[in-house]
Amino acid sequence: MAQPVLEWQAGTVTAIRPETRQTKSFTLVLPKWMAHRAGMHYDVRLTAPDGYQTERSYSIASAPERVGTIELTVERIADGEVSPYLHDVVVTGDQIEVRGPIGGYFVWEAAMGGPLLLIGGGSGVVPLMAMLRHRAAQHATMPARILYSSRTPEDVIYRQELDALAVGDRGFEAFFTFTRQAPPGWTGYRRRIDAAMLGEVIKPFGTHARIYVCGPTLLVEAVATALVQMSVPIEQIRTERFGPTGV
Repeated sequence: MAQPVLEWQAGTVTAIRPETRQTKSFTLVLPKWMAHRAGMHYDVRLTAPDGYQTERSYSIASAPERVGTIELTVERIADGEVSPYLHDVVVTGDQIEVRGPIGGYFVWEAAMGGPLLLIGGGSGVVPLMAMLRHRAAQHATMPARILYSSRTPEDVIYRQELDALAVGDRGFEAFFTFTRQAPPGWTGYRRRIDAAMLGEVIKPFGTHARIYVCGPTLLVEAVATALVQMSVPIEQIRTERFGPTGV
Protein backbone atom coordinates (compact mmCIF):
# COMPACT_ATOMS: atom_id res chain seq x y z
CA MET A 1 0.00 0.00 0.00
CA ALA A 2 1.50 3.31 -1.12
CA GLN A 3 2.27 5.83 1.59
CA PRO A 4 0.71 9.29 1.15
CA VAL A 5 3.11 11.99 0.04
CA LEU A 6 3.70 14.40 2.89
CA GLU A 7 3.77 18.01 1.77
CA TRP A 8 4.76 21.10 3.67
CA GLN A 9 1.76 23.12 4.78
CA ALA A 10 1.18 26.28 6.79
CA GLY A 11 -0.48 25.55 10.12
CA THR A 12 -2.12 28.44 11.95
CA VAL A 13 -1.30 28.80 15.65
CA THR A 14 -4.59 29.05 17.53
CA ALA A 15 -3.32 28.58 21.11
CA ILE A 16 -0.05 28.71 23.05
CA ARG A 17 0.01 27.20 26.53
CA PRO A 18 3.01 27.34 28.88
CA GLU A 19 3.66 23.91 30.41
CA THR A 20 6.83 24.60 32.43
CA ARG A 21 9.51 27.29 32.54
CA GLN A 22 11.09 25.80 29.43
CA THR A 23 8.23 24.18 27.53
CA LYS A 24 5.16 25.42 25.70
CA SER A 25 2.39 23.63 23.82
CA PHE A 26 1.35 25.02 20.45
CA THR A 27 -2.03 24.18 18.90
CA LEU A 28 -2.07 24.37 15.10
CA VAL A 29 -5.00 24.18 12.71
CA LEU A 30 -3.91 22.38 9.54
CA PRO A 31 -5.54 22.89 6.13
CA LYS A 32 -4.52 19.35 5.12
CA TRP A 33 -4.90 17.55 8.43
CA MET A 34 -4.19 13.82 8.38
CA ALA A 35 -4.94 11.28 11.09
CA HIS A 36 -1.88 10.24 13.07
CA ARG A 37 -1.00 7.44 15.48
CA ALA A 38 0.07 8.23 19.02
CA GLY A 39 3.87 8.50 19.06
CA MET A 40 4.31 10.12 15.63
CA HIS A 41 5.89 13.53 14.99
CA TYR A 42 5.88 16.55 12.67
CA ASP A 43 8.78 18.39 11.10
CA VAL A 44 8.79 22.17 11.60
CA ARG A 45 10.60 24.37 9.06
CA LEU A 46 11.63 27.99 9.45
CA THR A 47 12.74 30.17 6.55
CA ALA A 48 14.76 33.34 7.15
CA PRO A 49 14.39 36.48 4.96
CA ASP A 50 17.67 35.59 3.23
CA GLY A 51 16.32 32.16 2.29
CA TYR A 52 18.16 30.15 4.97
CA GLN A 53 16.05 27.24 6.18
CA THR A 54 16.26 25.01 9.23
CA GLU A 55 14.11 22.11 10.42
CA ARG A 56 13.43 20.28 13.66
CA SER A 57 11.14 17.37 14.53
CA TYR A 58 8.62 17.58 17.37
CA SER A 59 6.40 14.83 18.74
CA ILE A 60 2.65 15.20 18.53
CA ALA A 61 1.18 15.65 22.00
CA SER A 62 -2.48 15.53 21.03
CA ALA A 63 -4.56 12.38 20.71
CA PRO A 64 -5.37 11.04 17.24
CA GLU A 65 -9.04 11.59 18.04
CA ARG A 66 -8.55 15.37 17.95
CA VAL A 67 -9.56 16.12 14.36
CA GLY A 68 -8.32 19.10 12.33
CA THR A 69 -5.64 20.28 14.75
CA ILE A 70 -2.39 19.05 16.27
CA GLU A 71 -0.60 20.02 19.44
CA LEU A 72 3.19 20.16 19.60
CA THR A 73 4.93 20.56 22.96
CA VAL A 74 8.34 22.19 22.51
CA GLU A 75 11.19 22.50 24.98
CA ARG A 76 13.19 25.71 24.60
CA ILE A 77 16.82 24.86 23.82
CA ALA A 78 18.95 27.95 24.47
CA ASP A 79 21.29 27.45 21.51
CA GLY A 80 18.65 25.93 19.24
CA GLU A 81 17.59 27.37 15.90
CA VAL A 82 13.87 26.56 16.03
CA SER A 83 12.67 26.33 19.62
CA PRO A 84 13.77 29.85 20.70
CA TYR A 85 11.85 31.28 17.74
CA LEU A 86 8.73 29.31 18.65
CA HIS A 87 9.00 30.37 22.30
CA ASP A 88 10.06 34.00 21.91
CA VAL A 89 8.56 35.17 18.62
CA VAL A 90 5.49 33.14 17.62
CA VAL A 91 2.09 34.41 18.77
CA THR A 92 -1.44 33.17 18.13
CA GLY A 93 -2.51 33.83 14.57
CA ASP A 94 0.96 33.21 13.15
CA GLN A 95 1.55 30.48 10.61
CA ILE A 96 4.19 27.77 10.94
CA GLU A 97 5.36 25.50 8.14
CA VAL A 98 4.98 21.83 9.09
CA ARG A 99 5.12 18.39 7.47
CA GLY A 100 3.70 15.17 8.88
CA PRO A 101 2.61 13.00 10.51
CA ILE A 102 5.85 11.00 10.39
CA GLY A 103 6.89 7.71 12.01
CA GLY A 104 5.59 4.18 12.31
CA TYR A 105 7.89 2.40 14.77
CA PHE A 106 7.38 4.31 18.02
CA VAL A 107 3.59 4.18 17.95
CA TRP A 108 0.85 2.69 20.09
CA GLU A 109 -2.84 2.16 19.45
CA ALA A 110 -5.41 0.90 21.92
CA ALA A 111 -6.09 -2.05 19.61
CA MET A 112 -2.52 -3.26 20.28
CA GLY A 113 -3.46 -3.90 23.90
CA GLY A 114 -1.30 -3.86 26.99
CA PRO A 115 -0.40 -3.73 29.75
CA LEU A 116 1.31 -0.48 28.80
CA LEU A 117 4.45 0.83 30.49
CA LEU A 118 5.68 4.29 29.48
CA ILE A 119 9.08 5.56 30.59
CA GLY A 120 10.15 9.12 29.89
CA GLY A 121 12.74 11.73 30.75
CA GLY A 122 12.28 15.48 30.29
CA SER A 123 10.39 16.38 27.13
CA GLY A 124 10.50 12.70 26.17
CA VAL A 125 7.13 12.53 27.89
CA VAL A 126 5.43 14.24 24.92
CA PRO A 127 4.75 11.20 22.66
CA LEU A 128 3.94 9.17 25.77
CA MET A 129 1.30 11.74 26.69
CA ALA A 130 -0.23 11.32 23.24
CA MET A 131 -0.53 7.60 23.99
CA LEU A 132 -2.22 8.26 27.33
CA ARG A 133 -4.59 10.78 25.76
CA HIS A 134 -5.45 8.25 23.06
CA ARG A 135 -6.04 5.58 25.70
CA ALA A 136 -8.38 7.91 27.57
CA ALA A 137 -10.23 8.96 24.40
CA GLN A 138 -10.81 5.30 23.56
CA HIS A 139 -12.00 4.54 27.12
CA ALA A 140 -9.46 1.71 27.06
CA THR A 141 -9.16 -0.37 30.20
CA MET A 142 -5.81 -2.12 29.81
CA PRO A 143 -3.49 -1.37 32.77
CA ALA A 144 -1.04 1.46 32.14
CA ARG A 145 1.78 3.07 34.10
CA ILE A 146 4.17 5.92 33.43
CA LEU A 147 7.57 6.44 35.05
CA TYR A 148 8.70 10.01 34.45
CA SER A 149 12.13 11.44 35.35
CA SER A 150 12.55 15.21 35.83
CA ARG A 151 15.16 17.44 37.39
CA THR A 152 12.73 19.27 39.71
CA PRO A 153 8.96 19.44 40.29
CA GLU A 154 8.82 22.61 38.19
CA ASP A 155 10.17 20.66 35.20
CA VAL A 156 7.34 18.10 35.11
CA ILE A 157 5.36 18.61 31.90
CA TYR A 158 1.62 17.82 32.08
CA ARG A 159 1.80 17.28 35.87
CA GLN A 160 -1.80 18.31 36.56
CA GLU A 161 -3.16 16.22 33.70
CA LEU A 162 -1.16 13.16 34.72
CA ASP A 163 -2.34 13.51 38.31
CA ALA A 164 -5.95 13.89 37.15
CA LEU A 165 -5.68 10.80 34.95
CA ALA A 166 -4.30 8.80 37.88
CA VAL A 167 -7.19 9.91 40.12
CA GLY A 168 -9.91 9.31 37.55
CA ASP A 169 -8.70 6.02 36.06
CA ARG A 170 -8.14 3.03 38.34
CA GLY A 171 -6.20 1.31 35.54
CA PHE A 172 -3.54 4.04 35.31
CA GLU A 173 -0.76 4.98 37.73
CA ALA A 174 1.88 7.71 37.45
CA PHE A 175 5.32 7.48 39.08
CA PHE A 176 7.72 10.42 39.24
CA THR A 177 11.40 10.58 40.08
CA PHE A 178 13.39 13.77 40.66
CA THR A 179 17.11 13.89 39.94
CA ARG A 180 18.01 17.29 41.46
CA GLN A 181 15.29 18.54 43.78
CA ALA A 182 12.15 16.82 45.06
CA PRO A 183 9.02 18.52 46.45
CA PRO A 184 8.86 19.16 50.20
CA GLY A 185 7.80 15.99 52.00
CA TRP A 186 8.30 13.86 48.91
CA THR A 187 8.46 10.15 49.71
CA GLY A 188 8.86 8.87 46.15
CA TYR A 189 11.92 8.33 43.97
CA ARG A 190 14.82 10.82 44.12
CA ARG A 191 17.34 9.49 41.60
CA ARG A 192 17.93 8.64 37.99
CA ILE A 193 15.95 5.70 36.69
CA ASP A 194 17.78 2.47 37.51
CA ALA A 195 17.16 -1.27 37.44
CA ALA A 196 15.75 -1.38 40.96
CA MET A 197 13.22 1.36 40.17
CA LEU A 198 12.22 -0.31 36.92
CA GLY A 199 11.78 -3.62 38.72
CA GLU A 200 9.36 -2.04 41.19
CA VAL A 201 7.31 -0.20 38.58
CA ILE A 202 7.06 -3.11 36.13
CA LYS A 203 6.39 -5.74 38.80
CA PRO A 204 2.57 -5.99 38.38
CA PHE A 205 3.01 -6.41 34.62
CA GLY A 206 5.81 -8.97 34.75
CA THR A 207 7.50 -9.35 31.37
CA HIS A 208 4.26 -8.98 29.40
CA ALA A 209 4.16 -5.20 29.12
CA ARG A 210 4.36 -3.19 25.92
CA ILE A 211 7.06 -0.69 26.80
CA TYR A 212 7.82 2.71 25.26
CA VAL A 213 10.91 4.63 26.36
CA CYS A 214 11.60 8.20 25.24
CA GLY A 215 14.14 10.74 26.47
CA PRO A 216 17.83 11.65 26.36
CA THR A 217 20.07 9.01 24.80
CA LEU A 218 21.79 7.96 28.02
CA LEU A 219 18.49 7.45 29.83
CA VAL A 220 16.99 5.45 26.98
CA GLU A 221 20.03 3.20 26.62
CA ALA A 222 20.25 2.56 30.37
CA VAL A 223 16.54 1.72 30.62
CA ALA A 224 16.53 -0.53 27.56
CA THR A 225 19.61 -2.43 28.80
CA ALA A 226 18.07 -2.94 32.24
CA LEU A 227 14.78 -4.17 30.77
CA VAL A 228 16.53 -6.73 28.57
CA GLN A 229 18.52 -7.93 31.59
CA MET A 230 15.16 -8.37 33.37
CA SER A 231 14.17 -10.80 30.57
CA VAL A 232 11.68 -8.48 28.92
CA PRO A 233 11.49 -9.63 25.27
CA ILE A 234 13.26 -7.06 23.14
CA GLU A 235 10.42 -6.98 20.61
CA GLN A 236 8.15 -5.54 23.34
CA ILE A 237 10.43 -2.54 23.88
CA ARG A 238 10.23 0.54 21.67
CA THR A 239 12.68 3.42 22.11
CA GLU A 240 13.04 6.97 20.88
CA ARG A 241 15.92 9.21 21.89
CA PHE A 242 17.22 12.73 21.48
CA GLY A 243 20.25 14.78 22.55
CA PRO A 244 21.31 15.12 26.20
CA THR A 245 19.33 17.41 28.49
CA GLY A 246 20.72 16.13 31.78
CA VAL A 247 17.59 14.64 33.38
